Amino acid sequence: MTGARVTELWRHPIKGHGRERIEAVTLTAGQTMPWDRVWAVANERSKADGSKWVPCGHFSRTSKAPALMAITAELDEATERLTLRHPDLPDLAFSPDAEPEALVEWSRGLIPEDALASSRIVRAQAVGFTDSDFPSVTLCNMASHRAVEQHLGQPLSIHRWRGNIWLDGLAPWQEWEWLDREIRIGGAVLRGRERTDRCIATTANPDTGRRDADTLGALEHWGHQDFSLRAEVIEAGDIRPGDGVELL
Repeated sequence: MTGARVTELWRHPIKGHGRERIEAVTLTAGQTMPWDRVWAVANERSKADGSKWVPCGHFSRTSKAPALMAITAELDEATERLTLRHPDLPDLAFSPDAEPEALVEWSRGLIPEDALASSRIVRAQAVGFTDSDFPSVTLCNMASHRAVEQHLGQPLSIHRWRGNIWLDGLAPWQEWEWLDREIRIGGAVLRGRERTDRCIATTANPDTGRRDADTLGALEHWGHQDFSLRAEVIEAGDIRPGDGVELL
């Protein structure tokens, strides 16, 4: 055992448009976290149709529209209806498939004039719209997060990193020792695939949607701009907070 434990689980039903904490998850081999990045908001130049993976440049996202960072989400899996909340807007309850125009209209004021406008919602037909070209689950290390906080000298929300599985009990950056290694987390087994390169999206405050921290500059203190580990599920299983982590 590594001594690490799962602390929190998060999913993001619509890419770049809200986060949701969950109490347990069942991972499936070769798939993203269930209901994570199932939908994305295509921008006005995008030809994405959900049939295949495309880069994040096709979508409205927090790197171009930091106000999107302040959205939280609540998904009813049975009906596939979402409730989105933002501190500057009334709540929005809608069906992404049946009422896609509702989100485009609701979020219009969150998109800067110099950014590509949101156009339509796209549903992934195979795996979720992660930023990797393989179905990834993002593993985040609380110790690495605290190291960034300490370097900046200010508290930071973990939601800047938009991760899936948060772990504690490791040394800072220890998660990168898991590249090409198999890791058992709860009842599932994952393989570390790549470090997660970061962008200006992480400079935005998830409570306000305003840029207020030089996270990228802080990461450069360690000679990179990476945070967290993208992993691939290779054996299905259940994970919940409190579960242990074991290198195989």
